Amino acid sequence: MTDHRALSPAQLQAVEQIEAYGSHNYHPLPVVIESGSGAWLTDVDGNTYLDFLSAYSAVNFGHSNPELVKVAVEQLGKVSITSRAVYSATYGPFIEALARLCGKDMVLPMNTGVEAVESSLKLARKWGYEVKGVPEDMANIIVMEGNFHGRTISVISFSDDDDATGSYGPFTPGFVKVPYGDLAAMEAAMDEHTVAILVEPIQGEAGVITPPPDYLPGVRAIADRHNVLMIADEIQSGLGRTGSTFYCEQVGVVPDLYLLGKALGGGVVPVSAVVGNADILGLLRPGQHGSTFGGNPLAAAVGLAVVKLLETGEMQRRSRELGAHLHDRLTAFLGHGVTQVRGIGLWAGVDIDPSLGSARSICELLLERGVIAKDTHGQTIRLAPPLVITREELDMAIDAFADVLASVMAPAGLVGVS
Repeated sequence: MTDHRALSPAQLQAVEQIEAYGSHNYHPLPVVIESGSGAWLTDVDGNTYLDFLSAYSAVNFGHSNPELVKVAVEQLGKVSITSRAVYSATYGPFIEALARLCGKDMVLPMNTGVEAVESSLKLARKWGYEVKGVPEDMANIIVMEGNFHGRTISVISFSDDDDATGSYGPFTPGFVKVPYGDLAAMEAAMDEHTVAILVEPIQGEAGVITPPPDYLPGVRAIADRHNVLMIADEIQSGLGRTGSTFYCEQVGVVPDLYLLGKALGGGVVPVSAVVGNADILGLLRPGQHGSTFGGNPLAAAVGLAVVKLLETGEMQRRSRELGAHLHDRLTAFLGHGVTQVRGIGLWAGVDIDPSLGSARSICELLLERGVIAKDTHGQTIRLAPPLVITREELDMAIDAFADVLASVMAPAGLVGVS
């Protein structure tokens, strides 16, 4: 449990209530947020923080984005949930716009990212049996070491994370793991029963791990050569985060299925989707897959507004331009408390020198200086501010990071970057 001794009475009361009644499946930073606007969050005491997490890229377009909130409020005054037992007025415009944005035929809307992943696994198996001709119950799917696709039983069945897998077996069969970035290992793992390759174009939870330039084109070529589906999990990397609508675009790759989520709901409501062509998504028939909330009128209205934001290209441009500035500044810390910087666009994984402490300890010091960031895998800090952040706000956060590094390097007689 976090040491809450520095919390104000108001924050301490909220934290104690959460700790008492909530399952302890997260280790939050010691702050209680009450509101947010743009790139800023405000706690219950009125203190403000620059958000450099964006709810793992769910808030790409900023907290309380006026356009998205306006759409959501208007739709709440009409109808929010109908289920797919009837048609709804917002559903058609949303799925058409999203299909067009992705350059695909059809959309299967769900709610959370892991639901989109699970849905794609079912679709891949169905395609394998009904189109490719794989014998029933023999399909396998190639996945990557270091992956993170969620925490359902099937998805953790191919996870490397001991925290995610411990005490949850038996696990779902039908998955073959290969090292991320290793095309030779992927080729060797293929057999006549392989139906798909599931890959994160950039591994976010693993520490914003970017692949070699030839990797995703190589995955596409292997998939084509062996007649299997390429499934790109762009739930974090997509929708503007890396400077393009999808990271796959930047390497000239078109997957068979896009998996989307997080930012698709605009930071307002959970929205996810599997997007592909009719030869795959068209295999589904009534009753074979569904979701009470998937594609609901409120989600569809907000999702459509998100697509319209992306259609202008403004968010992608901001990510490219401000991302270049972010990475220029971060690379200056190499050798001065930072051992590696990875990423692209407004997304970075920053490895902290172990001699200075853990990434968690650095995040706690950043919090004291008004910046919210999150650690992963011990020594890595993930940075992913909303795409609406300004250059000045970006510099404020990086200056705070420089101050934190200087404060922990000084006792060791080391020199930081000002």
